[in-house]
Amino acid sequence: MEAKSSENTVLVVDDDADIREVLRDRLESLGYRVLTGGSGREGLEALERHNPQLVLLDVEMPGMNGLEVLKRIRRQEHDVTVVMITAYGTIERAVQAMKDGAYDFIPKPFEPDHIALIVAKALERETLKREVEILSEQLDDRHRMVVGQSAAINGAVEMARKAAASKSTILLLGESGTGKEIFARAIHNWSDRSHQPFIAINCVGLSKELLESELFGHEKGAFTGALTLKKGKMELAHGGTVLLDEIGDISMELQTKLLRFLEEREFERVGGTKNIRVDVRIIAATNRDLDEAVRNGAFREDLYYRLNVVRITLPPLRERQSDIEGLANYFLRRCAAETKKTFTGITPEAREKLLAYHWPGNVRELVNVIERGVVLGDGPELTAAHLPANIVPSAPAPAAGEVSFYQAVDEYRRELIARTLAQTDGNRAAAARILGLQRTYLSRLIKNLRLS
Repeated sequence: MEAKSSENTVLVVDDDADIREVLRDRLESLGYRVLTGGSGREGLEALERHNPQLVLLDVEMPGMNGLEVLKRIRRQEHDVTVVMITAYGTIERAVQAMKDGAYDFIPKPFEPDHIALIVAKALERETLKREVEILSEQLDDRHRMVVGQSAAINGAVEMARKAAASKSTILLLGESGTGKEIFARAIHNWSDRSHQPFIAINCVGLSKELLESELFGHEKGAFTGALTLKKGKMELAHGGTVLLDEIGDISMELQTKLLRFLEEREFERVGGTKNIRVDVRIIAATNRDLDEAVRNGAFREDLYYRLNVVRITLPPLRERQSDIEGLANYFLRRCAAETKKTFTGITPEAREKLLAYHWPGNVRELVNVIERGVVLGDGPELTAAHLPANIVPSAPAPAAGEVSFYQAVDEYRRELIARTLAQTDGNRAAAARILGLQRTYLSRLIKNLRLS
């Protein structure tokens, strides 16, 4: 049997000194740290003092028996894994202990290898529990709404909380990077669907066929490459919430199918004939002006009205100046923890630069700026030297005659494209749309201007 980490502590509680010593010798030989207690009371005291990862607990002990100890452990909300030790003839009591929250039991007399196997599996379960808790905390933190104090954002939050209590379709509007997906997740978490799936679908970058398959699934053989049946995201999210991100970019044909789904809450898989009915809350999000898209005939008016039941507009960061410092400090702490660096705050000069900047890329750009500063800096404070050139220019603008006309034009194009790419988080298709360029031409400019 492979030796285990000594970080794993096992508490053995048994009134038989010989049993305690046998288990101590066996487990210590495997690399575990072992504590012992000769009674139920001693076991509870050791549990409080040392917080072990596993308790081996004898069922039959004078005074407070193992079942009573187990009940006290659970009553005191100790989330420790407990394995019962039981003699022949008391199996029924061991089974009762498992109903009361024990993980497993070891019958006497026991084999050394059997002990080692049960202990290893119990501690593996304990490790997995801790990992799940840590991941859940990290996920909650990553998708936690950092709302700030500004009236602009708090108004949107108040409306979102009210909308979460309903079943209504919600339309989130706002520039790229304002946090529409985080708002959508918050609405889901505030709703009575919070324990059901939340699925986000980005409607940009997929062809009509692929997006339709992503939304509604497909039957085997529906098209070339459809080798098996695939359930769509609408089906997988049954009971939960679906975010349709960048809804303004879907094709007219798919808009028609989506309208039918919103009206009837049922659909057919691609290549299928059977109607599938689901219960999902739809949240749609876009940075496009849908009113203009409707006027131009690029977006169905009836679909727009179906989506526009509860409309929440997220303010850009430049309208939330009072939130910038708080957000920057929050992201600084988070990035520092992820990179295992020590940052205690932001220098006054750097704070002034952050407050003076226009933030075309909004909160997403702020996250990227802070992350870049943490990666390049060593702490203990984030300084102006850690900020990018578009926030802290490295030199004053050249006077007339110092550069040629074409150099100045190239420099302006380089800065404009860089800012737009930062605003769209590197999404070239979205950047091209903002700049009014063809994507292929934008890609050629990026290459010629040597922008990474």
